[in-house]
Amino acid sequence: MARLEGTVGPGGSARLDRYVADELGAVSRSQFKARFMSASVNGRDAKPSRPLKEGEAFVVLLRDEEDRSSASSPEHIPLSVLYEDGSVIVIDKPAGMVVHPAHGNWSGTLANALLGRFEASGLAAPARAGIVHRLDKDTSGVIVAGKTAAAQELLAAQFRARTTVKTYAAIVRRRPKSDSGRLEGWLARDPKDRKRFAPSEEGIGKRAISEWRVVAEAGGYAVLALGLRTGRTHQLRVHCKALGCPILGDPIYGEPDRRFPEATLMLHALELRIRLPGADEPSVFRAPIPERFRLVGASLGLEPFPDCTL
Repeated sequence: MARLEGTVGPGGSARLDRYVADELGAVSRSQFKARFMSASVNGRDAKPSRPLKEGEAFVVLLRDEEDRSSASSPEHIPLSVLYEDGSVIVIDKPAGMVVHPAHGNWSGTLANALLGRFEASGLAAPARAGIVHRLDKDTSGVIVAGKTAAAQELLAAQFRARTTVKTYAAIVRRRPKSDSGRLEGWLARDPKDRKRFAPSEEGIGKRAISEWRVVAEAGGYAVLALGLRTGRTHQLRVHCKALGCPILGDPIYGEPDRRFPEATLMLHALELRIRLPGADEPSVFRAPIPERFRLVGASLGLEPFPDCTL
């Protein structure tokens, strides 16, 4: 049996099942439904559909998954560490690494690697290996995790309150019509394909806000600096497609590319601004532009690779 508990942070408001799945990222909605046993809010029994408000305390009990052996197994996988202290660790996640174990990816994940690192240091790992946000498997770049439960909650609260600042670099096919701009709307699952997301009408799905700036262009491609103001699944990928410039190498929202047919997803979490435990001001962490970006950039004549600060 798995026990999930916490207090709804600033800006947090949703049904209990959606809050646990979407805001905390603890399980998917389908997993929540399949494994749900019982729940309470402020000490009183609650249904999964119970609306939550800021400051309310909740406890959720879930049945164990049938196969959780690898999901909770420490693995000694080398990591590119950008920063580490007694409370947090900041990683430059490589493209191709899954963040959390799930069906089809029970091992080799960032969570397994962090558990292995904590074990080697004699640390008792917090829930979900301290991870408080996600990157798609094929997205590289900055990701932060707490090394204690208190640090994990402090970091997670900032993501819930949207006080973090996240900047991405992307190589896209074509370029937006404007040099810079802001997309603000709603995203929901595509009714024709549940693995995809698509722009939706107001009130359907979740509000999503992205900003972009054209950094460079060459040969029918563009380099964009992207600002993620909300953290929705596939948000930047969907928004780039909506702008008419899908991300190069995107297997879901992209287009076949004759010049770079072997390109993987050209999306990189470049920079994260977040306040660490004990600090009064935010810290800024930056992951170097990966080699796959530099190779494409060099082929386009973009050397050195341009600065993607938003």
